[in-house]
Amino acid sequence: MSSRAEVRLGLGANLGQFTLLVVVNAFVGAMIGLERTILPAIAEQEFHLAAHAAVLSFIVAFGISKAFTNYLAGRLSDVIGRKRVLLVGWAVAIPVPFMLMWAPSWSWILFANVLLGISQGLTWSTTVIMKIDLAGPERRGFAMGLNEFAGYGAVAVSALATGYVASVYGLRPEPFYLGVAYVALGLALSLVVRDTNAHAREEASGLAAAAPFTQRELFMRTSFTDPNLSSVSQAGLVNNLNDGMAWGLFPLLYAAAEVSITRIAWLAAIYPAVWGIGQLFTGALSDRIGRKWLIATGMWVQAIGIALIAMSSAFAGFAIGAVLLGAGTAMVYPTLLAAIGDVAHPSWRASAVGIYRLWRDLGYAVGAILAGLTADAFGVDAAVWLVAAITFASGLIVAVRMKSRLSA
Repeated sequence: MSSRAEVRLGLGANLGQFTLLVVVNAFVGAMIGLERTILPAIAEQEFHLAAHAAVLSFIVAFGISKAFTNYLAGRLSDVIGRKRVLLVGWAVAIPVPFMLMWAPSWSWILFANVLLGISQGLTWSTTVIMKIDLAGPERRGFAMGLNEFAGYGAVAVSALATGYVASVYGLRPEPFYLGVAYVALGLALSLVVRDTNAHAREEASGLAAAAPFTQRELFMRTSFTDPNLSSVSQAGLVNNLNDGMAWGLFPLLYAAAEVSITRIAWLAAIYPAVWGIGQLFTGALSDRIGRKWLIATGMWVQAIGIALIAMSSAFAGFAIGAVLLGAGTAMVYPTLLAAIGDVAHPSWRASAVGIYRLWRDLGYAVGAILAGLTADAFGVDAAVWLVAAITFASGLIVAVRMKSRLSA
C-alpha cells in the first residue's frame, strides 16, 4: 500500500497520534504555569523591582520572542516538517527551569523568558498545526478545543502546584524543579510523534489549487485585508493583551488586597482552569453554530470579568471575575484557531497560523507594556480598567467586521 493511501483525515483515524499531541501540549502549557503565581513576587521580593513596568518586563521578553517565533514556526513547519520544529522547541526549553532557579539577577530572568518564548512559539504552534492537519475540516473546532484545554488546563495545574510548593519551601529553587520534569517528559514524548505534513497534502489534494501568494501577500491578507482573518488576528492580539496584564498585575493586585500566596495560587489557577475546561465545549460548539458570535461574545465576557476584578477587594470577587475571564477566553481561544483553518487553504495554512500567532502573542508584550506604564502613572486599578475597555472594543470590531461563517 502506498504511503498516500495510508493517510486518512479525521480524529477517529488518527486517535493515537492526536492523543499523544494533546499530552505533549499539556507539558508545553505547564512550562508557562511555572511562572504564573510566583514570578511577580520574585521580582518584588528578591530583585526589589518597584516599578510595575519593570516587574512586567519578563512578559514583554516572553511575548516578543514567542510572537516572532510563531511566525517562523509556521514557515518552518511547511518547509522542514512539523516534528523537527517541535523537537527544536523542546531543546530550547532545557535551560529555562535551571535559569529560573538560580538566576543571580533580573537580566537572567529576562533571558530565560526569551528562551521560554522561543520554545513556546515552536512547540505550541506545531502542536496546533499538527492537530489541524490530523482532524480535517469537519471537527476542527473540537480539535482546537482539546488542544487548548490540554495546554491551559496544564497552566492552571502548574500554577497551583508552584504556588503550593512556594508556600512550603519558598520562592526558589524548589518550585522550578517541576519544570525539569516537564521538559524531560515533553521532549521524550515528542520523539515518538509522527509528522503530519502528508495529512495537509492529502486535504489539499481534494481542493482546488490555492492561488499563489508571496509571504508579503499572506501577511497582509491575514493581518489586514481579509475580513475574517484580520478580525481573528486583532482579537487574538487583544486576548493575549489582557492575559499579559492578568499574568503580571493580578498577583500584585491580589497581594495588595492582603490575599495569601496560597489563595493567590488558587486565583492564578481558576482563570486558566475555567479557560481550559471550557474549551472542551466551546470548540465543538463553534463547529455547530459558527465562529463570529462566539468570538465577539467571548471578548465581552472577558471584559466584564476584568472589570469585576478591578471593582473587587476580596477573594470572592476576585474569584468570580477570574471565572468570567476564563469563560470568555474559552469561548474565544479555540474558535479563533478554527476560524483560521476555515479560511486558509491547506497549502498555506501553517503560514497563516504563524502570522495569526505572531499578532496574538505580540499581545503579551503590548499588554505588559501598556499595563505597566499605566499602572506606574495612574495606578493598578486604572491599568485594569483600560484593558477591560480595549477588550470590549475588540469584540465590537469582530461583531462589525467579521463575516458569519460556519466551519468550512
